[in-house]
Amino acid sequence: MSAWYMLLSALGFALMAASVKEVSALGIPVLEIVAARAIVSAIISYGDIKRKKISVWGNNKPLLIARGTVGAFALMFVYYAVTTLPLAEATILQYLHPVFTAILALVFLKEMIQRSTIACIVISLIGLFIMIQPNLKVDGVVEYPWVSIGAAVLGAFGSAVAYVIVKKLTKTDDSSVIVFYFPMVSLPIAIIMLGDSFVVPSITAIVLLILVGIFTQVGQVGLTKALHCEDASKATAYAYVQVLFSVIIGWTYFSEVPATTTFIGGGLIMFGALVNVLWKR
Repeated sequence: MSAWYMLLSALGFALMAASVKEVSALGIPVLEIVAARAIVSAIISYGDIKRKKISVWGNNKPLLIARGTVGAFALMFVYYAVTTLPLAEATILQYLHPVFTAILALVFLKEMIQRSTIACIVISLIGLFIMIQPNLKVDGVVEYPWVSIGAAVLGAFGSAVAYVIVKKLTKTDDSSVIVFYFPMVSLPIAIIMLGDSFVVPSITAIVLLILVGIFTQVGQVGLTKALHCEDASKATAYAYVQVLFSVIIGWTYFSEVPATTTFIGGGLIMFGALVNVLWKR
């Protein structure tokens, strides 16, 4: 059952990314998309907290605020990458986060890095190098903007930082409170940074903005339910099907044909991540 939840989660996140890309093409700024997603997420997660009849403020407030802040900027980087890179490439680069998570967990949580994780780091970095090969050509031909690649990598790093913070917060706070702090902190940050760049969305854009929030929630609920199943460690591997969904959506809807280096490098990053998940200790 957990495998089906993870497949649902992967599809939800892939459709979220596609909705972000589509609404951006309608002229909606990335910060406005972040704010819209925060509003939808805040409404849903607040309702969940009220259902549980617990305090919205939590216990470890400094760390909760830090989680929300890191998550907000990570989301901005991820959305910028999605709107300026092909869907497949942006999704693949996001899956570098296990590399950063392993290093941060070693430094801050004192967790030892397993041999499987070392293999994952090495294979993933080789895959990243192959993916950005078109940008390293001396004839000046650049396949993808360096700023977009940098944003995708920073988004993956931010996701890893958020994961480490969440891991610490699970000892002091309810999961619904942790989720709620993300939109509560990211909404004012996005609004302040957006300033006077607000664009009045069309009806189509409003629908897409709502879909961004809904598909995000589908992804998160699927992930949460899968991780509550006893075989969730195996099911986590199915999360990488998101890349396949993104390739299909990018190819069929956005007419984005992945480069050969994307297939090779992306395949290595996926293989590295799967090694980390499925390695039998």
